[in-house]
Amino acid sequence: MAVDSNVAPVIIKRKKKAGGHGHHGGAWKVAYADFVTAMMAFFMLMWLLNATTEKQRKGLADYFNPSIAVARISGGGDGLMGGDSTFSENVLPRMGTGATSLHATEMTAARGSETEGDAEAAAETAELEELRDRLTARSGESMVDDGLMRHVVTRVTDEGLVVELFETPEARLFDEGGNPTFLLRRLSQIVSGAGRTVRNPIAIEAHVPASPIVLAHDRSWENSAERASRMRELLQGEGVAKSRIARVTAHADREPARGNPMDVRNGRIEVIFLRK
Repeated sequence: MAVDSNVAPVIIKRKKKAGGHGHHGGAWKVAYADFVTAMMAFFMLMWLLNATTEKQRKGLADYFNPSIAVARISGGGDGLMGGDSTFSENVLPRMGTGATSLHATEMTAARGSETEGDAEAAAETAELEELRDRLTARSGESMVDDGLMRHVVTRVTDEGLVVELFETPEARLFDEGGNPTFLLRRLSQIVSGAGRTVRNPIAIEAHVPASPIVLAHDRSWENSAERASRMRELLQGEGVAKSRIARVTAHADREPARGNPMDVRNGRIEVIFLRK
């Protein structure tokens, strides 16, 4: 069969791209990474401002402040200090509170030094420990006889001197009617006598053991409140001034001293000589 020589051949041209366009380069990635880093630093700064206290932020600011004192006002005089005196208020190095040592701010001037505060706290602790020693015969002379000592536990805490009076199955602090027994009256005389040697305010807290059965109306709160109130009346009857009673608290059976919440040992009165 003959071929038509008049048909033009189809020619396909394929162009090879030598290089990419400008937006396909990597320069924008560097700029984007810098932007993300800056945003992360910004959000970290905002979080730190919210998570730290004013005192902590003050310490961070002081850390980055220059340690070399720089005069706020420059003069045109000759010499090292530019004509200013080293005893001038404007030349003295500034403290972290924005004032000099000669003119302290009200916040700084209102409180004493930490050394004075530590000395006062140590003296008060020593006074409370001396009172504890008199009660427990550690100083050689006890205010509590041997028969009563087994119902007394003392400890010095951050709150003050805690004198714990607790009952046992053989010796109760309150009778069935909720009235103080002879044991509690005797202990209240000893505690009030010890209280005359100091001037600390007093707190009274009462605890009761849990009920052995489930009751329709649990009177643990009422019973502990009545016991705390009766102890307050006993101390005031022994000469403790009403103004010294700082608080009277009922804890019911919420803070047992023994693992068994129904243990009689959980029934106790705590008289606390509070720190001033």
